[in-house]
Amino acid sequence: MTTTKRAVRRAVMAALAMVLVPIWTAPAGAADTGAAGAGTITRISLAADRDIPRGETVDLLQRTMTLAAGEKRHLRGRLEATSTTTGIVGLTLRVRCINAAGATVPVVAASARNHEGSDTTTYAIPGHLPLYADLLLSAPTAGAYTCVLQGTAYSSLPGTYHLTAVAGSTWLEADDTDQTGARWWQNPACESADPSGACTYVGGGPARRDAWVFYDDGTPVQQWQAHPSAVTVSARANVELTTCYQGTASCSEAMQAYPRGQNAVVDTRFEFIQLDTTGHACRTHSTSARRTVTDDAHHSVGYSALSGIPIDSACGTRTFLMRVYVKHVSGQTVKIDGVQSGITSLTNGIAFNEFP
Repeated sequence: MTTTKRAVRRAVMAALAMVLVPIWTAPAGAADTGAAGAGTITRISLAADRDIPRGETVDLLQRTMTLAAGEKRHLRGRLEATSTTTGIVGLTLRVRCINAAGATVPVVAASARNHEGSDTTTYAIPGHLPLYADLLLSAPTAGAYTCVLQGTAYSSLPGTYHLTAVAGSTWLEADDTDQTGARWWQNPACESADPSGACTYVGGGPARRDAWVFYDDGTPVQQWQAHPSAVTVSARANVELTTCYQGTASCSEAMQAYPRGQNAVVDTRFEFIQLDTTGHACRTHSTSARRTVTDDAHHSVGYSALSGIPIDSACGTRTFLMRVYVKHVSGQTVKIDGVQSGITSLTNGIAFNEFP
């Protein structure tokens, strides 16, 4: 890439921020059914490449399910995107479910990251950026619910360009049966620009050095009871982090210490803890990772999962606690993203019962 192109790419980054705008259309896809624990899942894959123009939200796939009141389904979406430009273009994936009246139920699950250009070689497949999002749909009333996989592209780059959702590699999965007793966690409110300073930050200066997602974020600690018939349990969490370089529109100004290019390194540890009768940890199950979040990517989601966790009768309870430890190691301060506009969740977790 020429020096001029790189300068243009860097100049437009200050204007990028996650834009959450719902637009509805009706896409088509092909369905596959597979096993998921004691039940099955259906995967609907994108049958043909689909363009996502700048500034637009495109419905890529959808599935309609008829549920009883209180019935729960886990939905997992994957969006793999290519780009027609070498410049940086923001990408947001959403999984949204609506009822017969058109209202969103219960929240929108989202993941966001900047596509770093068609010339990017750091992805598993050069130029192909994948994003995932998980949602637990819990039907408040009996009826039909339509769940949609959406993609949004946004940028202030000049010229004509677009992102493209890749056929086959873009899909939406949903359980075919009830996820009995499953539970949803989400981070508190945290708007993109954070004008009120409500978000949690880890880093230098006024930021915290570390934080516990779902545990010390100012909301009540949520505990989960495994079903009496469950033999094992599983859990997953998606944690979205955003770098706070100088001039970004995605962080409080007080948290912007360094110019673009500093990047950030954080350590994360996902924990799912079975408690004893005193409410303390009895058995801790965890997985750890060191994550580098570049200023070009700007947003980055860490996907963590633990499965086949035995329920230890010696603990005296079937109570579990979920939390994610995030520690700043070096570089930019990072924001731990939460719920935007009261409905879009960027950091969330789900616990599942596993039955024999």
